[in-house]
Amino acid sequence: MLVQAAMRAIRQHGPDVAMDDIASEAGVSKPILYRHFLDKGDLYMAVSETATEQLRAVLLSGLSSEVDPRTLLRVVIDAYLTFIESEPELYRFVVRRSFTDRPLPRDPVTTNAALIAGALATIFADQLRSQGLDPGGAQTWAHAGVGMVQAAGDWWLQDRALSREQLRDYLLMMAWGALDAILQAGGSPARMLDSS
Repeated sequence: MLVQAAMRAIRQHGPDVAMDDIASEAGVSKPILYRHFLDKGDLYMAVSETATEQLRAVLLSGLSSEVDPRTLLRVVIDAYLTFIESEPELYRFVVRRSFTDRPLPRDPVTTNAALIAGALATIFADQLRSQGLDPGGAQTWAHAGVGMVQAAGDWWLQDRALSREQLRDYLLMMAWGALDAILQAGGSPARMLDSS
């Protein structure tokens, strides 16, 4: 399959892979590659959607309302960091978007982040409701948390100042601290402000 060949070429040549490298990996000529993909943007979308679907499958498989919130956060953060550590070139290819030479109809990275945040928000909103607390902060917390983990992961892939486990634990501490603050305030920012 051409998308799988493109992914192999990206792993070998990095996010700035050339169409010639992809065609060579696929065992086809560039004109044949362009018969299957309109342009570089079309190929980027196909690769990005496949990669983000793989990441989403890993993350969603770890989501369960049956486990305690702290364990759930640890599992999801660790799964994300493990995935980007195992696929650094593919991850860079997807998030940099430098391969495309035209505006794209949709952004697979943003779509993926929104789906993961939505799933987390649903689980935590249900848990807040079950405790009789305002679930309103769950959406904000989930989107902020997903953005935080993604931004920290981007930095970590470049810097590697920490081990994956250390980064996971720091991110867990921050994400849990924010969620715990919501719980301590009964889900209400007004209650938190009143107590200060």
